[in-house]
Amino acid sequence: MKKLLITCFISLLLTACSHNNERYQISNDHAPTEIPNLEHIENVTPRYEPLSRGGNRDYTVRGIDYKVWRDITELTERGGASWYGNKFHGHLTSNGERYNMFAMSAAHKNLPLPSYVQVTNLANKKQIIVRVNDRGPFHEGRIIDLSYAAAKKLDILQAGTGQVEIKLLHFPEEKHLSLLDKKQTESINGVFHIQYLVTSSADKAALLSKTLTQKHKAPAFFEKKNNLYFLRIGPLTSEAKTEKLLRAIQKDYPKAYIIHQQP
Repeated sequence: MKKLLITCFISLLLTACSHNNERYQISNDHAPTEIPNLEHIENVTPRYEPLSRGGNRDYTVRGIDYKVWRDITELTERGGASWYGNKFHGHLTSNGERYNMFAMSAAHKNLPLPSYVQVTNLANKKQIIVRVNDRGPFHEGRIIDLSYAAAKKLDILQAGTGQVEIKLLHFPEEKHLSLLDKKQTESINGVFHIQYLVTSSADKAALLSKTLTQKHKAPAFFEKKNNLYFLRIGPLTSEAKTEKLLRAIQKDYPKAYIIHQQP
C-alpha cells in the first residue's frame, strides 16, 4: 500500500510538471490565423491608475535580476521594439489580466504595472499610445514588446522589430485627467463599446445580439463591413462600467475587448 501511494504521488508530480511546461498550447509565437479589421482600434486613453496587486515586485528571469521602478514619473527611452501574438493570446499577463493581442497594450521590463507610454517608430514617425500590463521583452537591445494591434499601427509587423522611442505618460492621483483637454473630459463618457466577435453569419450576429442584450442588460448591435458582421455592445456611459462589463463578458468570451472612440 505504501509503495502504491508513493507511485501515485510521483505520477501526480510528473503530471503537474508536464502541465507547467505546456502552459502555452502553441510552441512558437506567430500572427493570428484570422485577423479582424483593426482600423477601428484607437489609442488607449492615458490616465491615473493605482498599481496592480500583481507584477510590481522585483523579479528574476534567466538568472538576471530586474527592478520595478515604482516611483518613476519621467522616462524617455530609445531602443528596439518587438511584438507578441497568438501564442500568448488569452493567457495571463504579469499583472493578472488576460493578454489580448488586438488591444493596444505592451510589455516592459521595469515600468510599474499598469503604465501608459507613447511609442514612436523612428523610421516612419508613426505614434501610438499603449497600456503596459506585462513584463518583457527579455532580449538584448529591446525595450518594449508590443501587442499585435500596436505593432500593426506602427508598421513593424513584417520586419518583426523596429527602432522606437518610448515616453512615459505619468498622471498623479490628484490629477488623473487624460491627455484630452479638460473641456473634452466630460464627453469621454458614452463613447465606449465592447467588441464581442466578428462573424460571416448574419443570423448568428442577430441571435447573439439579442442574447447579449438580455443577459447583460446593455444594448448590443452588429454592423456589416466587407461581408463580415461586427458584434458590439454599447454605447456605454463610463469607462469604469465598461471595464466591469468586459470582465463579466470575458468569462464566456475572453477575446472581447474595449473600443474607445475619442471625440
